Amino acid sequence: MKPIMVLLLIFFAGTKFCNAQFISGDDKLHFGTGALISAATYGLVYSVSKNKKKAFWYSLGTSTLAGLAKEIYDSNQENNEFDTGEMIATSLGGLTATVTINLFVGNRKNKHVSFVPIE
Repeated sequence: MKPIMVLLLIFFAGTKFCNAQFISGDDKLHFGTGALISAATYGLVYSVSKNKKKAFWYSLGTSTLAGLAKEIYDSNQENNEFDTGEMIATSLGGLTATVTINLFVGNRKNKHVSFVPIE
């Protein structure tokens, strides 16, 4: 079994079948913008409603809608077209921020800190 794995590793390493994906700087900006929009929306919706599920879906939807709106705007510009990859990058940035914030928000179970005055 071990020699087969080594042979497969050598085969795939020697071919152009296994190439790393290229991520442009513009896609990184779209990812960061999606995360920023999503985090701001999550904070706003959760502070008003105290509902994690509503905040999750609103923030994810807002970042996806922002990416879609930006690409529609870009497609109407001269010498530009709709780029699905950039829209997906914006949505993935929003998803990353939303899931991360959702993991850490609202996990307190009425923890009270009692202060004892020091004299």
